[in-house]
Amino acid sequence: MAEFLRMGGYGAYVWAAYAVFAVVLLADALAPLWQRRATLRALAARLRRETRRQSSQ
Repeated sequence: MAEFLRMGGYGAYVWAAYAVFAVVLLADALAPLWQRRATLRALAARLRRETRRQSSQ
């Protein structure tokens, strides 16, 4: 098992590449959720501003 993890001396590079790939894949999966939350916050703030402006007129 240890030899498999070492991968002939290239284990550090290979496992680091897998880790970077996993982080990028996770970030790519979560990015739309983060963008959706930001968009919903911006829309809610805009709605509050417009509601306040209409009620003050």
